[in-house]
Amino acid sequence: MSLHRRHLLLASLPAALLSPRARAAGAPPKRWIVVLLRGAIDGLSVCAPYAEADYARERPGIALPPPGQEGGLLDLDGRFGLHPALAPLQPLWAAGQFGFVQACGAPTSSRSHFEAQDELETGTPGVKTTPDGWLARLLEGDQAGVQAVYTAPTRPKLLSGPASARVAALPGATRTPERPALGAALDRLYAQDPRYAATWQAAQSGRSQMAGALEAGQGMNGAMTGGDPAADRGAPGANTLPATARRLAQVLRADPTLRFACVELGGWDTHARQGAAQGQLAGRLAPLGQGLATLAQSLGPLWADTVVTVISEFGRTVAENGTGGTDHGHGNALWLLGGAVRGGQVLGAWPGLESAARFQGRDLAVTTDYRAVLAGVAAQHLGLRETALATLFPSYSGGRLPVLRG
Repeated sequence: MSLHRRHLLLASLPAALLSPRARAAGAPPKRWIVVLLRGAIDGLSVCAPYAEADYARERPGIALPPPGQEGGLLDLDGRFGLHPALAPLQPLWAAGQFGFVQACGAPTSSRSHFEAQDELETGTPGVKTTPDGWLARLLEGDQAGVQAVYTAPTRPKLLSGPASARVAALPGATRTPERPALGAALDRLYAQDPRYAATWQAAQSGRSQMAGALEAGQGMNGAMTGGDPAADRGAPGANTLPATARRLAQVLRADPTLRFACVELGGWDTHARQGAAQGQLAGRLAPLGQGLATLAQSLGPLWADTVVTVISEFGRTVAENGTGGTDHGHGNALWLLGGAVRGGQVLGAWPGLESAARFQGRDLAVTTDYRAVLAGVAAQHLGLRETALATLFPSYSGGRLPVLRG
């Protein structure tokens, strides 16, 4: 199967949600992996606008040198450069399978990690009462088996909702020890109440399903990195991603009913000593880039039918602060990876870094609502109709950004 071939849908999504073309027989399963970078990554260092004079002027200690200089950026398009620690992703950029949407984010202006993360995961910025996550809305509650996995110690809000029995932790990724005696006691407890027995058994079935998919190989987790524990919400550090990526690819290859995944990584709240080509941020970006490259390689032919979106709750300030870091900002860079994405380019309207163009005079402005990108993935990759998109993002009435080729 050609890596440039675009299919139209997850074969087992509800037929009512899909276009006639999307219901074509034999369509391979579509995968969507969402990587949440908790703590607000500095998108102006990841996809750096080195051609703008204000970039180096506002960041005297942390601006990365232009391409061609020692420790310099890897040129992307003559305007933007890739952080050198992300060099493992350069071949995907060259192949057109990796790109960015710059100046992307929420239309709201919260700089609270917790509010912004919750609203990002529910897909309803400005609404604090939404109970379920937008990725959970894609799950079928009446379909047997697990459809989505997560990699952090606790289930993210992104995958919380009525179909929670269709969600399971990726075995080994959460570093949770097995406790057989406790499991047996819970079996007896839940068996006494039919209201909970079915849910408990579904959860245990999900664990067995994941364990079976992993029988063909072994994986390891790296140690957790530091960072603000509150902002990270218990998410592991980026150094765990290469091993987690191999395990995730393994279960996706083994089980075609698994279509969604949420990978959480913490440690991005770089208020101090952020660094440039070297330093705290570079130390986190290196395993992030390696892990994403490992995921692409490990998925093999499945990469053609997989979309990976990498997103954080908000960006960071244009200007460097007094402790060699950056503070909570607004617009950010959203990453897109996959065999059929519109890669090899920086999408979105670039507002510039001039003072007059900044949000509230200090931050990168948002010119692309993140829901335009996610709705584009849902429409092109999953084949969702307009009515289903309205349910996926109920408070959004804007357009969709085409994210796939063709």
